[in-house]
Parts: sequence; C-alpha cells; structure tokens
Amino acid sequence: MDTPLISIRGLRKSYGSGYEKNEVLKGITLDISPGQIIGYIGPNGSGKSTTVKILCGILTDFEGEIEVFGLDVRKNRIAIKKRIGYVPENCAIYDLLTPREYLDLIASLYDMDFDKAGDRATQLLSFFGMEAHADQRMDTFSKGMKQKILIIAGIINNPDILYLDEPLSGLDANAVILVKELLTRFVAGGKTVFYCSHLMDIVEKISDRILLLHNGIVVADGSFEELKTGSADTLERLFAQLTGNEDQGNNADELFRTLNEQ
Repeated sequence: MDTPLISIRGLRKSYGSGYEKNEVLKGITLDISPGQIIGYIGPNGSGKSTTVKILCGILTDFEGEIEVFGLDVRKNRIAIKKRIGYVPENCAIYDLLTPREYLDLIASLYDMDFDKAGDRATQLLSFFGMEAHADQRMDTFSKGMKQKILIIAGIINNPDILYLDEPLSGLDANAVILVKELLTRFVAGGKTVFYCSHLMDIVEKISDRILLLHNGIVVADGSFEELKTGSADTLERLFAQLTGNEDQGNNADELFRTLNEQ
C-alpha cells in the first residue's frame, strides 16, 4: 500500500489551560493522497487554520501523530517546509519592499537558484497582471494586489503541497478565475492543494474531496457528489445542515420582522 502524502492520527489541539482550556481539534484521523484539491471547510473557530499551521510545522504543541511526505512533522519541519507552499489567511507582508524584492527574499528562504527564482517571479507576476508594478513599493498596493503577491510567494518554489487559507480574499473576479485555473493545472501535475475557505460555491466546484470540520471533528468526508442529499443539493445547504444552521432563513425573516416593528 502506498504511503499517504499526509497522514494524521488522533490529532488534538487545545488553547489555554484549566477552566479556560479550549480543545479546538478533538482527535482527527485522516489520510490524504497526492493529486487532489482538498476543500477543508467549517464554521469560524472550528480549527481549520489551526490544522493547516500544524501541517506546516508552525504549531508543534499538539497531541497525535502527523506525517507529511512520510516524515514526522515534529522532527522534520525544515525538510517538509522546503516542499510546501503556504498562503495564510492573515499575513503581514513586507510592504516597504517591491514585489520583486519580496519574492527574491522568499526564494532565498527556499534556497532557490537566484536566476531561476528571478525568471519564475517574472513569469508569475506577468500571469497575475502585476508586471507593471514589479518594482513599486507595496505600501501603496490595494489588498487585492498584495494578495496576488502572497499567492505568488506561496507557489514560487513549485511546492508539492500548497496550503491555502482564504486565498481569494480581496481578489477581483478576473484574479479569482486565474487562481482557479492555476490550481487546476497544479493538481493535474500530481500536486496537492489543501484549500480552506468560506466560499462554498468555489469549494464545491474545484474540490476533489471535501472535509467538513465542526466542533473539532470531521463530520463529512468525500466528494460533493458523494456527500449531497436530496435536501442538501448544494454545499452551502449541506454545510448548514451538518453545522446546525438549517433555520437561518427563518431566523433572518424573524429578525427582519422585528426590525420593521421598531
């Protein structure tokens, strides 16, 4: 049997201690194979970003066993990080640098050849329509422009696993299309995308496998076709059904009536 690309066994993670202890992840066990887009979804606070940070080797104080590329994530963080890309939900970019300077810095952290990294940065900047801004300081950039640079930084090393946490934040419609096309080709080359998002329609369309996290456990695992039912014919409805929010429409009606009565 082939070794899974990512193997998670009994993953638990808590924050705080004593009466204030909050167990975010409650014993997750998963195997992930290469060549897929994994849609990792769940309500706010369900542990999506925490899971990604653990898989990236950023957080190490967890319970359970995790292997990435067959390597223990606690003992081989540097070796694993060389082969992954990560676009976090909230990231402070060095905006006094230009995009070219910032990407040179990121490439140097991956120990990439300088000329090769420069050529790849130029290609990626052109792909995202940022070539005209390559040598401008990023403190004048919009949120969407900065987000494009963060995505480029996440893939400049041509990673085997790409972790994306709300990667479309601030992007316009054309940039969203570019990212979706890029991910499709990324996976076609045998690579894996771990995609966290609240945008259910996009997760539904691009994911080969969907993992729904709720109250620290995985409550659904499969393709959308495997998971949908008669009453939950969209991922949004399935999400509401499995996270206990099926009455949102009625709640909105009641709120609207209350507001009109005041």
